[in-house]
Amino acid sequence: MRVRIIEPTVKAQTAKKKVCAYARVSTENDKQGESLENQVTYYENLISSNPEYEFAGIFADRGITGTTDNRPEFQRMLALCRERKINLIITKSVSRFARNTAIILETVRELKDIGIEVRFEKENINTLSGDGELMLTVLSSFAEEESRNVSENVKWRYRKKFEKGDVVINTSRFLGYDKDEYGDLVINIDEAEIIKRIYKEYLAGNGSFKIAKILNAEAFPTVTGAKWNETTIRDILKNEKYKGDVMLQKTFTPNHLTKKKKKNTGVVDSFYIADNHSPIVSKEVWEQVQEKMQKRAESKGVVKGTDKYLTRYPLSGMLFCSKCGSVLRRRTWNSKLSCKKIVWQCSDYIQKGKEACSGTRIDDEVISRLNIKEETVVKEEVKNGKKHYSYTSKSNSGKSGTGDRTTEKENGGILPGLNRPARTVIKL
Repeated sequence: MRVRIIEPTVKAQTAKKKVCAYARVSTENDKQGESLENQVTYYENLISSNPEYEFAGIFADRGITGTTDNRPEFQRMLALCRERKINLIITKSVSRFARNTAIILETVRELKDIGIEVRFEKENINTLSGDGELMLTVLSSFAEEESRNVSENVKWRYRKKFEKGDVVINTSRFLGYDKDEYGDLVINIDEAEIIKRIYKEYLAGNGSFKIAKILNAEAFPTVTGAKWNETTIRDILKNEKYKGDVMLQKTFTPNHLTKKKKKNTGVVDSFYIADNHSPIVSKEVWEQVQEKMQKRAESKGVVKGTDKYLTRYPLSGMLFCSKCGSVLRRRTWNSKLSCKKIVWQCSDYIQKGKEACSGTRIDDEVISRLNIKEETVVKEEVKNGKKHYSYTSKSNSGKSGTGDRTTEKENGGILPGLNRPARTVIKL
């Protein structure tokens, strides 16, 4: 018997690879912007011209560091990979993909497990090859070290600027001042009036919470366009720049990978520049405000460096709202009348109104009868027209509270600004 093989007349078509490219630049300047545009154009042509490839898009992050995976386009690309809509990712180099060894290896291994290849052109690495991960580990470590060196160089440059008294301030988010053609701070007349109003209101006896309500009611603009709040008012009242001085290096970045800033409590050098620019309020007024704020804090039992009111009232920092988790604040209603009443009320409701929380409120007389020795969540309910309360240990409730806060009320006056004398830089 003779068998003859008949070849198929129609050749089986191989499915095309769904290919995308990832590009990134870490700053917004024009030079790197051009680089990003060039990368996008290059990869569009590269993928579209290959008959074995199906174009799956270009994912490009601009102005975002590679030490974090919190990049919108990067995450969008990974989401499509998990949906099996991408087979191959092409990128220029390891450092463009990421500068954090842990992020690179974790991402590449996840993609490898679902059969997706990452190809690094500069280093000629294919993550699906046998030695791909070993080479990637070594090279990504180099990329991370390079990132650390860049971070240290930037910190060094800023320290040298600070030592010379060069001020680095973003006035787009700083109310009261603009910059002239030489980069020096100059008073913005309209915004300065708002600053003076805040100091005047505070010294006239209005606390930061009430000042915020006044400014919102009168439609005074904030620097960001948002509403005024207690924290913003306090920051303005404490800011030494409004008396003409500047404190540099208030914060620092301990980890070049996370990029998270921390308050500088003496970990690195800070620099104080006296009489750096024209003040909006006098030094005397600024000092009066600080003294009164300090006295108010001490009277409330606030220890510097904490957010809790530790000693004045036994229940301070112990009671929490069941609806939003915020701490209950002790308040005196009708304080100037004979019918005054002490209550504990949700701090979020006090500060932000019903939009933030419908509120929890309990009389001090009621809550004080209980022998509360630990953080407790207070639940308020209305049944048959009467209020009922239940109490749960916060450690078992799953709720989280916020730090206790106060408002300040003091008396005083406002003085005009002073002319700028010669400045002095002090290393602290």
